[in-house]
Amino acid sequence: MEQRTHTGTAAGGTADRVRRGVRAGLAVAVAAVTLATVAGCAFGRPKVNVPPPDWATASPSSSSYDPLHPTPTDTPGYDSYSPSPTEETFDPDGRSDVRGSGCDFSSSLRQFTYTLSITNPSTTSSYSYDMRIDWMKDRPADGSTYGEHQRSVVVAPGATETYTAKYTLNQSSWQAFSYTCQITRAQKTKM
Repeated sequence: MEQRTHTGTAAGGTADRVRRGVRAGLAVAVAAVTLATVAGCAFGRPKVNVPPPDWATASPSSSSYDPLHPTPTDTPGYDSYSPSPTEETFDPDGRSDVRGSGCDFSSSLRQFTYTLSITNPSTTSSYSYDMRIDWMKDRPADGSTYGEHQRSVVVAPGATETYTAKYTLNQSSWQAFSYTCQITRAQKTKM
């Protein structure tokens, strides 16, 4: 007769039992998760009717309020104004309508020049631009001017007028100097 002998310690026997118990527990857990997943897919989720919270269904005083198609009187929360497409806004400071280029000084002519392009953004109104150009001391920039030029220019709706501002120095000799051209004023008046 064949005899089987098992040798080990008591702790080893307990470890085997624990291992078997853990394996059995894991097998039961995997089976339970599999069954729950299959049951959920096979039977679908039950439908639960939960009413939305009060804040989700609240509407302004108008009982015919449609949040997807609000009318100006139904729009909750704020009042706003924006000009209609035919209504133009007017800013009397026309410096944003003016572009300068070619800030220069001719030593042979003793003359500063600066070319200006004035574009009237209005499609309906002519404007008069009361211009002032200053040739400013640059290094050091202390706010003093070498000269100025003033002129009024009328610009038709949607048009651009270009002209060259000039200033001639009175002195016949000078040392090297630095300067900048500055559009100091472009006061816009409706004609």
